[in-house]
Amino acid sequence: MENQPRKELVVSAIENGTVLDHIPAKSVFHVMKILDLDNIENQVLIGTNLDSKKFGKKGIIKVRDKFFKNKEVNKIAIIAPSATLIEIKKYKVTYKKQVKTPTEISGSVKCVNPNCITNHENIISKFTVIKNPDGEIKLECRYCEKMTGKKNMEFI
Repeated sequence: MENQPRKELVVSAIENGTVLDHIPAKSVFHVMKILDLDNIENQVLIGTNLDSKKFGKKGIIKVRDKFFKNKEVNKIAIIAPSATLIEIKKYKVTYKKQVKTPTEISGSVKCVNPNCITNHENIISKFTVIKNPDGEIKLECRYCEKMTGKKNMEFI
């Protein structure tokens, strides 16, 4: 038997932590930034432009000993609505589901309108999440009604 070249990437399992799978390849580093994963001490594995039968190309992020809160999951859903959240405990999958795009988001994104009251007063930003039929996500400020596209979102 001839040795066949390996066609899969082998990555070590994590004992406890979270795996974010099915991230659009172009969004992996944006997800890293909004979750501030470049500033944590935990082991983080990043894969991008990986082959995917379902998406063509995808990204994956594995974070040891980190479980994301709802506010963080909502941020992920805004940037990568196709992502799957997988929680691992003692090397076993204990929770797995596709992130759900919220209908509203509060205190996570800064309004792009410099005149918005949320940029001048101690008021938490609130947005209605609008998902177009093509999957594009925009945020509409509840206070000034300014629309913000994914490229202009500044997460806080």
